[in-house]
Amino acid sequence: MKDLPPAYFALVMATGIVSIAAGDFDLATLANGLFGVNLVAFAVLAVSTVLRAVRYPHRFFGDMIDHRVGTGFFTAVAASCILGVQFLLLGHNLPAAIAFLALGVVLWIALTYTIFTAFAVKREKPPLERGITGAWLVAVVATQSVAVLAALVARDWPQPFRLELNFFALSMWLWGGMFYIWIISLIFYRYSFFAFSPGDLTPPYWINMGAMAISALAGARLVENTVDAPFLASLLPFLKGFTVFYWATGTWWIPMLLVLGVWRHGIQRFPLRYDPLYWGAVFPLGMYSVATREMAAALDLPFLAPLPPAMFAAALAAWILAFAGLLWELRATVARPRS
Repeated sequence: MKDLPPAYFALVMATGIVSIAAGDFDLATLANGLFGVNLVAFAVLAVSTVLRAVRYPHRFFGDMIDHRVGTGFFTAVAASCILGVQFLLLGHNLPAAIAFLALGVVLWIALTYTIFTAFAVKREKPPLERGITGAWLVAVVATQSVAVLAALVARDWPQPFRLELNFFALSMWLWGGMFYIWIISLIFYRYSFFAFSPGDLTPPYWINMGAMAISALAGARLVENTVDAPFLASLLPFLKGFTVFYWATGTWWIPMLLVLGVWRHGIQRFPLRYDPLYWGAVFPLGMYSVATREMAAALDLPFLAPLPPAMFAAALAAWILAFAGLLWELRATVARPRS
């Protein structure tokens, strides 16, 4: 508990999006089974995080203002909203979805203005090459996850509040896009102008793609909501254009990340072993599947149909490997002799 990584809620993010993708392909048993796993995982991580804050406040809040790991706390926001989407799409439970949306918004506000204020005012700051990582983009994923859940809840929200909720979803979607531009500029600059070792290429760099995939998903949801919100209808060309822009950017990252992965593990021989950060690589694969399927339906792009099942298969395989690694790690921890 003392050393629990702040980004461990990525386990809930990854499990949730693979569950949602399974539901998209009518794999009800798999989708509901993963939903159950996710409920347990979220409860365990939530309790462990609260206990860590109470028992080890120095470590907990020290991590929160650390440039390397602080943004990992945003996985709690994304996990809450992904679980809310599961409650809505798989459990057909609107009150639970609203409750998780409220939790996600509260966490987003608290973390955004705590973490980035701390980064701004702290006196001792790391140089760019040691301070910026792909994990910073989890803040973008958190923002867009709020937009996705808000857009979904808005469909069942009574008028006239449906209009306000759609506007809130649109605002979060736009802010998430702007946030991505700021952060990815720093990441790309770090890639190109500083020495890059295999150890620097941590699994959360896959969030480079995942942040764009969830942005495309949020855009597709907003396109579908134009019927209920006239102001969205007036922005339809803009919504469609930026949705494709986000999707195309995420697609560009896939070959790049695969090549860098081959360089890391194949050429540089960096050991491949379980790390909680690998859940941050599972999530983007599942999100790309869900986002592509939703965007193809919303924008009438049937030629994209082969992509979602292929990416879902990759996401499911990655989830199985990561979960097996987690079980092995837990087994080793339990078996380790106590001093």
